[in-house]
Amino acid sequence: MLIDKGVSVGEVITIKLTSGEELVAKLIDETATHYKLSKPLVLSMGPKGIGMVPYLFTVSPDKDIQLNKATVTVIAVSDKEFSNQYIQGTTGITLA
Repeated sequence: MLIDKGVSVGEVITIKLTSGEELVAKLIDETATHYKLSKPLVLSMGPKGIGMVPYLFTVSPDKDIQLNKATVTVIAVSDKEFSNQYIQGTTGITLA
């Protein structure tokens, strides 16, 4: 049996909110009450399937945000495919 280590600072993570939205972001820091996230993106269905768009359109995409833990239902390390897509979309670096 594998032991789930949870999420760690620096990882690309997936967060499901109480509102039903699903976010993909890089975890910068964690406190008792908040997650600090870099470049959060929300999953969205489009004509070609699932895509990622900015979570906050009126905030600079380079600004880290604080997400209240009370709004989170699930948090986990993102699947490698989505993690790679997130990194490519936010940095321009293509991973193998």
